[in-house]
Amino acid sequence: MPGQRALLLAFLGSWLPLLEGARILTVALYGGSHYLLMDRVSQILQDHGHDVSFLHQSDLHFPSGFKREKTYQTVHWSPPEDFKQEFKKNLDFFTKEALLGRSPLTNLLKIMKLFATQCSDLLRTDTMGPLKNGSFDLVVVDGLDLCAFLIAEKLARPFVAVLGTTFGVTHFGLPEPVSYVPDFHSPLTDRMDFWGRVTNSLMFFISSLRQWYIHAQFEGTIREHFPEGSRRLLLHLQQKAELWFVNSDFAFDFARPLLPNTVYVGGLMAKPVEPIPQELEDFIARFGEAGFVLVALGSVVNVAQSQQALEQMHRAFAQLPQGVIWKCSPSQWPKHLRLAANVKIVDWLPQSDLLDQPGNLIRVEAKHLGVTIPIEQLKAETLALKMKQVIGDKSYKSAAVAASIIRRSHPLTPAQRLVGWIDHILQTGGAAHLKPHAFQQPWYEQYLLDVFLFLLGVILGTVWLCGKLLGLVARGLCGARKLKRA
Repeated sequence: MPGQRALLLAFLGSWLPLLEGARILTVALYGGSHYLLMDRVSQILQDHGHDVSFLHQSDLHFPSGFKREKTYQTVHWSPPEDFKQEFKKNLDFFTKEALLGRSPLTNLLKIMKLFATQCSDLLRTDTMGPLKNGSFDLVVVDGLDLCAFLIAEKLARPFVAVLGTTFGVTHFGLPEPVSYVPDFHSPLTDRMDFWGRVTNSLMFFISSLRQWYIHAQFEGTIREHFPEGSRRLLLHLQQKAELWFVNSDFAFDFARPLLPNTVYVGGLMAKPVEPIPQELEDFIARFGEAGFVLVALGSVVNVAQSQQALEQMHRAFAQLPQGVIWKCSPSQWPKHLRLAANVKIVDWLPQSDLLDQPGNLIRVEAKHLGVTIPIEQLKAETLALKMKQVIGDKSYKSAAVAASIIRRSHPLTPAQRLVGWIDHILQTGGAAHLKPHAFQQPWYEQYLLDVFLFLLGVILGTVWLCGKLLGLVARGLCGARKLKRA
């Protein structure tokens, strides 16, 4: 009995750190969907017994009707007022240009340079002092927020990254065979012919160069805040993450090779369906069996910036027998444009309570979940025709149901996968056992260039030596013939 009690106490002692929970800092300096995702991650970790603090901007604006429920702690930081004005001006210009089909890299680099300036301001403020003294066991960063990686490195704490979209928007060391893994910015799927593979190879090179230019905007910030001997490239910091959580699912994504420290948690934002506001319930009921259409373009795109696109969309919606619930700020609606009877615009809508919506256009078409129309080709008649096609063709619904079954049939929920893997690395002291040695190899070793050059040298040396030997043999034979003639 004493031995059994000792064994039981030893077992309980091994689990005590997990039962007490860990101190975790979550970081997201971007707003919109980035904030919403990290808010959800923070709340899940808090609900599962961890002590969570969330670092984000203090002056985030939420539309009326948005429910914000939190039990975790918050750490607020606000950038200077002149920065906020400059950033808004550049972001509005970037979004407007993108809506018109023009999105040159120079516009994006201006925004990233502003983020780098903001990052420098944050790293030198008093906000960092309490964070350094916070004794956090782990930092969870937004995978697209480059400053968050620098914050984690400055705090010298282990960290994991959460990617709010599918792969390709950033490269962090995953195997990417370009023969069947399409570049995120290309119009390709995983089924490519010869010219598709040529295009994808070029696009992959361009994307890598694009990421290098984006990372270069933070070089001044790194030089200012990190001593010369401890400076790391942002790519190396991304590869240093213990885990990468990806808020996507193979129900929507193309199958591709992953590393052991890469975990899919698609559906992380999904919550139990709640009753929708009575106002929306009454609006939907008006259209009976015809149903309704939900229109949401994300937290950044504001279609009101393009009056032509807005009017074309409204004309298309007016032709439908369905009701249309459109996330579009009423305050920005053109005064001369009378709203159609079947269209309702709202500042905020409970999208997850109305339906689930995949976000990637190429994958939506490839998985037969819908169709796409380039914004520069948007016409009311074309949009109305395409919408009626998707609504009327039952194969789209069948594909959506099949994707839903795939996503919902996982043995663990997205939240359980998130918490389980974080608990795993907290218990094991990191995820070194999940990361390949390739992250520590020079690039020429990873791509076997040294082996290729060695083998090329051996082959060329062998050919040269054989040539020399054949020459000697030929000269010897020629000499023997001359002797015989003599």
